[in-house]
Amino acid sequence: MPVSLREHLTLLEALDKEVIAYNVEDFYFLSRAIFVKHEQNLDLFDKLFGQFFGNIESIPVEKILADIDENWLKTNLVRKLTDEEKSAIEAIGGLEKLLERFRNLLDEQKERHEGGSKWIGTGGTSPLGNSGHNPAGVRIGGKGGGRNAVKVWDKREFKNYDDNLELNTRNTKMALRRLRILTREGAANELNLDETIDKTCQNAGMLDIQMQASKQNRVKVLLLLDVGGSMDDFIEECSMLFSSAKYQFKHLEYYYFHNCVYETLWKDNARRYEDKIATWEVLNKYNKDYKVIFVGDASMSPWELTEARGSVEHYNEESGLTWLRRFSEKFPNMVWLNPINDGYWQYTNSIKLIRDWADERMFPLTISGIEKAMKCLKNRKLKYSSETR
Repeated sequence: MPVSLREHLTLLEALDKEVIAYNVEDFYFLSRAIFVKHEQNLDLFDKLFGQFFGNIESIPVEKILADIDENWLKTNLVRKLTDEEKSAIEAIGGLEKLLERFRNLLDEQKERHEGGSKWIGTGGTSPLGNSGHNPAGVRIGGKGGGRNAVKVWDKREFKNYDDNLELNTRNTKMALRRLRILTREGAANELNLDETIDKTCQNAGMLDIQMQASKQNRVKVLLLLDVGGSMDDFIEECSMLFSSAKYQFKHLEYYYFHNCVYETLWKDNARRYEDKIATWEVLNKYNKDYKVIFVGDASMSPWELTEARGSVEHYNEESGLTWLRRFSEKFPNMVWLNPINDGYWQYTNSIKLIRDWADERMFPLTISGIEKAMKCLKNRKLKYSSETR
């Protein structure tokens, strides 16, 4: 998780100044407030915190006392007592007597205790414990007032904030918005407030309203989707992406292919053999201003990419890589979204070949991957293996 040295020092300073009580729950909230800079890391923080602390709900008293100097404890404890509490302690024999009783009970007690009037615990009337009531008492951890330790990090309340979660229509739309290229074109139908103020001031206070064209997302997207075969396992994810793209981009064109682009594409998968569209026609129809997004698992026999007649469906006269290179030569802004977990990419030869062709601009089909792909489409120098990863 991204954490700077400054944040570590801030946490140490907060502990040094006793900002929180001596319990794990308060430490969880303090460290989360300091370390987590973006909501997408909230769930990751909970997982890491839970792994480190496990089932710990409080810090054992024996461990606390082992590291505390007794003279320091007496001095600080007496300083924080009220006059009423000091009188009550004197009535039972003084602070030395109280601390001696505490040590004896700690040696005798072998388990957690809650309520009652003798053992060290919570919620009772014993002079030793937490969250109970006794004017001549020593508080052991916590803030008092009946609060119960809750392992909030185990609840995983922020799972939906994780940027590697499964796709849904809403978060996919938000990720695709990063590709927006806003320009002002058309009729001036929107108030230009800054220009109106400037012109009014120059006009000695006489109102001079200035209008401007509204901003529109003018980005043009060409979406090429792999369908059938191994891609059947990812129908839901691809459907969400396609639905979100149609909503997000005003200028969206789409075509289907199987495994790799060859000499024909199609618009309707049910009529893929009757209504074929020549790939050359697509290459000539759209100019280089279009951002091209390939979606596919890139998993096939390497022969389908490297050899003529290597396709599993027909005798292609030219290899798949030959057609892919024509797309990369025509469209400088291009990415490939892969629904397979990126941890497995290195084990599939065809994925390696397509990654090399795409110049490392292959991204996983997750929220984080889509965001990075959109960023790459706006800045063609970025690659998944370096700045964007």
